[in-house]
Amino acid sequence: MRAWKVVVLLGIAMGVGFALGVAEGELPFTKSDIAGAEKIAGLEFTDAERDSMQADLADYLKGYQAVREVAVANHVSPALVMRARGAGTQTTSRRSAKERLELGKATRTQRPKNLEEVAFWPVRDLAELVRTRQVSSSELTTMYLDRLKRFGPKLECVVSLTEQRAMESARRADGEIKKGKYRGMLHGIPYGAKDLLAVEGTKTTWGSVPYKDQVIDETATVIRRLDDAGAVLIAKLTLGELAWGDVWFGGMTRNPWNTEQGSSGSSAGSASATAAGLVAFAIGTETWGSIVSPSTRCGTTGLRPTFGAVSRTGAMALSWSMDKIGPICRSVDDCAIVFDTIRGADGVDLAAVDANFEYAATPRLEGTRVGYVKALFEAEYPNRARDAAVLEQLRSLGAELVPIELPKLPVQPLAAILTAEAAAAFDDLTRSNRDDLLVRQIKNAWPNALRGARFIPAVEYIQANRVRSLLMDEMEKLPVDVYLTPTYGGDNLLLTNLTGHPCVVLPNGFTEEGTPTSITFMGRLFGEGALLAVANAYQDATDFDEKHPAAFP
Repeated sequence: MRAWKVVVLLGIAMGVGFALGVAEGELPFTKSDIAGAEKIAGLEFTDAERDSMQADLADYLKGYQAVREVAVANHVSPALVMRARGAGTQTTSRRSAKERLELGKATRTQRPKNLEEVAFWPVRDLAELVRTRQVSSSELTTMYLDRLKRFGPKLECVVSLTEQRAMESARRADGEIKKGKYRGMLHGIPYGAKDLLAVEGTKTTWGSVPYKDQVIDETATVIRRLDDAGAVLIAKLTLGELAWGDVWFGGMTRNPWNTEQGSSGSSAGSASATAAGLVAFAIGTETWGSIVSPSTRCGTTGLRPTFGAVSRTGAMALSWSMDKIGPICRSVDDCAIVFDTIRGADGVDLAAVDANFEYAATPRLEGTRVGYVKALFEAEYPNRARDAAVLEQLRSLGAELVPIELPKLPVQPLAAILTAEAAAAFDDLTRSNRDDLLVRQIKNAWPNALRGARFIPAVEYIQANRVRSLLMDEMEKLPVDVYLTPTYGGDNLLLTNLTGHPCVVLPNGFTEEGTPTSITFMGRLFGEGALLAVANAYQDATDFDEKHPAAFP
């Protein structure tokens, strides 16, 4: 086991210590050790102050060691609970929550001669085929399973197929629909889930070598809700190891538009499989870009919901105050359908709440004020022309574009919140040296990041969260309900993951190399309805979402 004596030295401002009776002469470190630790924390004490604090620091260390003797599973959250909050926040009980889902009409309603032609159809259209019994769920499931077996190895996007479970679910859906019990638009629709969501009776590997044989004896709330809607889980899809990037214990998940590229991550398989028509939709998660980034790379449409809008029970915890679960689909309408199914509290995830959700697809945006971060759109960056075309398209749809500025507070330093929480989530992995088993052992990877996080002082973690509160307050002052930003523009991606705001990322063109680009629409807390409506109007006016990678027909 590595020596951790310096860790306690960085707890010098944690507050009142607990007297565990460390005797004089038994101190495990010297005043020189304390002086060295001060430099890491950016502090400076006198020699007399160091002498005085030695016994307290030793008490802290004994306390840390006592806490480490307690086995704490990954899913156990801290006593402090993050809540997305602000003047625009509307939460209520699930039974009384406003619900309205008005979608555009299905554009393809007839079964083609070759069923595989529907592989890229949106859920909205697939649902009509299933509802009218032109196509059975069993047929759809078999078709998608065949594509997963045929193309999954090339894309390295599948951890495991849930074939037996899937066929049983499909046959059950067919029987219910035949009897007139139609559960809704996801009934009989095959999908994939990021393999950090527990499914009873299947492996849940978290994409990582130390957990590749892990079986968790529960089913995540999101999966249970999809089961209740009649959706058919056909595959556990890849994620970058412990939710970072696109490299997992079985390889590197590929971008269907260019298989020499990774699909980005960490919802790597969810975006890759959806883009290649291997599933009708997929479930991903995001802490800092893990839905946005692979959706951009693979040309899918992804919804990152408001923090707390979807329960995370049964999901691997990376950051209890930042993790979110959302759909990766082929259209905005599809995101609305899936989100409406999975949203809401479950009484287990203490951060999850019930909130109003009213979505109505509309082709025009007259009277709608849409903000845009003017300075970011005016900067020089590779996707500038395509992003500018998005603004012009919105104007042509009748939207009033309003230039806005984002809060001028430090954002990048607050990434320490995520790193500190991740280090706590995988405390045992680091202290046991099993972090040496992870595939990526470079500087910019989890093993190094989790080790370095041990030296983040508790005081600085709390101070960062206080600045985070100021960011939340400032975001409430924005004069619009929806705004646009270049997908990787400025600090918006990290800022809004910290504040918990929802976003929709969708394709807005292609590079000269033929790979997709994206634009990001942002909404108010629990404002998914308005956000999706604006994003859908843009998407319906363009055809980028209807393009598919030629290598996966």
